[in-house]
Amino acid sequence: MHISLRWFIVGGVFVALCLAVGLSPFASSNPDGLNKVAEDHGFIDQAEDHALTDSPVAGYAVKGVADEKVSKALSGLIGVLVTFEAALLLSKALRARRSRAPNTQLGG
Repeated sequence: MHISLRWFIVGGVFVALCLAVGLSPFASSNPDGLNKVAEDHGFIDQAEDHALTDSPVAGYAVKGVADEKVSKALSGLIGVLVTFEAALLLSKALRARRSRAPNTQLGG
């Protein structure tokens, strides 16, 4: 059975969306590794806010959505879509650059 690259990518994005939306609500609320080390070693109080702390999806949640599980699921969905869009734009830019490059193949 032959699967085209386009369908493979569509399938991959679909799986990523299902995982992000389906599993994000169950992500641990415990501190990540860096926060845990900072807490254990007593320098967590020296932490500074990130420049994007006030962004709409900061903290793996969507501002304005009261239900925590729905907020995390939406955050996962947005993350996958933004990542896919960035990859799509990068691939288009690389394809355009390759088409403008001189042909260096023998006989070409």
